[in-house]
Amino acid sequence: MTAPVFLVEDVRTGTVTLDGPEGRHAVSVRRLRVGEEVVLTDGRGTGGYGTVAAVEGKDRLHVSVTAVREEPEPAPRITVVQALPKGDRGELAVETMTETGVDAIVPWGAARCITQWRGERGAKSLAKWRSTAREAGKQSRRLRFPEVAGVATTQQVARLLGEADLAVVLHEEGAEPLATAQLPSAGDIVLVVGPEGGVSPEELATFAEAGAKPCRLGPSVLRTSTAGTAASALLLGRTGRWS
Repeated sequence: MTAPVFLVEDVRTGTVTLDGPEGRHAVSVRRLRVGEEVVLTDGRGTGGYGTVAAVEGKDRLHVSVTAVREEPEPAPRITVVQALPKGDRGELAVETMTETGVDAIVPWGAARCITQWRGERGAKSLAKWRSTAREAGKQSRRLRFPEVAGVATTQQVARLLGEADLAVVLHEEGAEPLATAQLPSAGDIVLVVGPEGGVSPEELATFAEAGAKPCRLGPSVLRTSTAGTAASALLLGRTGRWS
């Protein structure tokens, strides 16, 4: 079994102290002991590899880091624009996309979203998505956690699509399957996942003007909380990032 991953601000060789929530999880939940291997990461691509040198109380341990590795930026970079699902399906989408390997997630308040993020409720929902990405990143042993942006409007999504090397809107009526779309070897791929009620004609037109093309995944229609994960897995395989 691979070594557990913990989040720290500064990754370096030598003795690093893990305390606070991360230390409590390591000591009281994982029950790590002296000599066990651990990985420390800043979530931005740097990983420190070492062993537990000492344990103090219920929430503090010291790690002897003997090696530090920098993980290169992924290419091509995959961003998923995720329309806001209802209930806790948003956290499910973020969790599975993070485990799969998505590089960035942009919440989108689409016209047909039942859920809309506003005020304090929106801030809490965004915090949940970011916390979910952080925990899923550690669970899946990633050194580079996905960025979770603030909720975007349709116009903001259009600007993001216009800057991409490949811009795709998942749509069941798309003429081209994502499985055969021409992919860039580097740069940015931006993938739009609509809400349960679908992307509106007006939104499709706006995205088309920005250079995005509609693509279908397969013969079945996936829920918004699973479509991004399925599409990302397909892209990661086709681009060679899973090779």
